[in-house]
Amino acid sequence: MNKIIYIILAAISMFAATSCIEDDFTTSSSDILAFNTDTVAFDTVITKQGTITKQFVVYNKSKKQLNISSVRVTGESDAKFYINVDGLKGKEFHDIELRGNDSLYVFVEGYIDELKKDTPTEFTDHVEFVTNGVTQKVTINAWGQDVTRITGDTIWEDVTYTAAKPYLIYDTLVVAPGATLRVNPGAKLLFHKGAALKVYGRMFALGNKDEHITLKGDRIDKVVADIDFDIMSGQWGGVVFGVGSFGSNWEFVDMTGSEFGLQTSSNNPGKQTLQLLNCLIHNSSGPIFTSWNAKVTAYGTEFSEAAEGVVYLYGGNTTMQHCTITNYYLFKAVTEPLLNVFNIDDPNCPPIMADIDNCILYGMPSDINAGDLTGTDIYLRNCLLKSNGTDDDNFINIVWGGDPKYYTVREDYIFDYRVKPESDAIARGDRSVVSTRARYDRYGQDRFAESAPTLGAYVYVAPTEDGAKAPVRTPAWQAIGTVPRHL
Repeated sequence: MNKIIYIILAAISMFAATSCIEDDFTTSSSDILAFNTDTVAFDTVITKQGTITKQFVVYNKSKKQLNISSVRVTGESDAKFYINVDGLKGKEFHDIELRGNDSLYVFVEGYIDELKKDTPTEFTDHVEFVTNGVTQKVTINAWGQDVTRITGDTIWEDVTYTAAKPYLIYDTLVVAPGATLRVNPGAKLLFHKGAALKVYGRMFALGNKDEHITLKGDRIDKVVADIDFDIMSGQWGGVVFGVGSFGSNWEFVDMTGSEFGLQTSSNNPGKQTLQLLNCLIHNSSGPIFTSWNAKVTAYGTEFSEAAEGVVYLYGGNTTMQHCTITNYYLFKAVTEPLLNVFNIDDPNCPPIMADIDNCILYGMPSDINAGDLTGTDIYLRNCLLKSNGTDDDNFINIVWGGDPKYYTVREDYIFDYRVKPESDAIARGDRSVVSTRARYDRYGQDRFAESAPTLGAYVYVAPTEDGAKAPVRTPAWQAIGTVPRHL
């Protein structure tokens, strides 16, 4: 008896489901399509390289079926856009049936030929639908950008990279001993998956407040929705300054999304390998910065987001003034400390000297791997630490257990390490140790304008009356919106 009831109920359910679908077609001009967007935007597309595939949804909100008599790509731009409808790729389709209260995905991809010019060019076409005599359009928009392609190259003589158009680097770019790579303000170096930069000569990457130099992966699309691919680490290898490389200088360099970060190594820690000024070394699937026995000086630089510890010092001579070392990495529960110093108990590691002044060491993990620095040449002065402790000969005038109160909102993918008005870092620095090189931060704010400087890489700026931060920060991984994000 129960089986009979179940069969009857199943039959009723099937009848109810099928009775809701109208198999006949509507020809009324008022029954047309609806779309989940009016524009498919690709932002910037590298020429001679296919786009990613984007999609939009077509809805039939009528109870009856619609016959889409024509779907085609229209427009007069020189871009080559294609659509995929019901598993078929092309530029034009006819008589697509869409049942009542059903939907259809349309996929869009394209290719732009080389433009033979430096500036981006806008391309606009449409996907045109004709249903019941009514024409509807979804816009396709992209900006084409030429690049200079570099594949497995070694620089043997002095070379200058300009800001005219981006450089797309495949494999590994090597600066040979005796050669110098100069990178002008505003230049952009894009690295393909697995590509890296190895410097055995010298590199002068000298940006400025208004024209930063960019080193990042070549994925310039979105991960999902409005989230830029820049939130992903491991997109390219990283940068290595090898043994024998001395006298390099980076200013206002933004390096993001690497696999192993920035590395330096030397056989002479008394000779400067690299100087960093107002740089951003951000988001690595390994450490952010690793130094083996090298002499490195960093002023006003942010070291942030790593799947491991952020900074590793294996011997050498390191000076940091007004740096922020932090970690709110998205894709892993990080257990390694922010700062890792070695040689304290390891006789096989070269001697280490480190002077860390007016810095912030605060993030989700612990701040430093070595709690007792007695007898070492490692000094932290006027720094904010997450740890609780007391001053001694190596920890001097420390803000113990402080909170910088960053503007960072990890769940919203906002990584802004300036500090709020309630920050424990405000006016806690020692002005007498501020080098003239570190007087101005990445935004051009003057540390000497404060009664005592704010700790970390950024000068404190009071919010405006409407609560906005000034100046507004929009680095690549935060530049989300409808305005095209050019390379």
